[in-house]
Amino acid sequence: MLKALIAALMVLFVALQWRFWLGDGGIRELKQTTAEVQKLTESLKQQRDVNTALRAEVTDLVDGVGEIEERARAELGMVGPDETFYQFVGTKAEVATDNLADGKDATQILTVPDSAR
Repeated sequence: MLKALIAALMVLFVALQWRFWLGDGGIRELKQTTAEVQKLTESLKQQRDVNTALRAEVTDLVDGVGEIEERARAELGMVGPDETFYQFVGTKAEVATDNLADGKDATQILTVPDSAR
């Protein structure tokens, strides 16, 4: 009788340990959930950084003309009404070589106001 009771208790103990380590809500599931929370936290941090940058960009676009003008110049090639646009034709190496002799860095496209001419 005592051996049967000890055997039953051992079976019960093993069943409880099995559930604790491998069952629903056990240690294995806890580790998986912790890893998933870690990934989601990193993703959330990246998304917050993107949102902050977008918020700053929207504020710049709403509050000032500078950001709009900068974008128009960079993306659309805007030239102001009082400016003259100069573009050097040739490869960058040719333009750089020609202008290095003059001591200038003319590998960039220049805009010069009419008042400076």
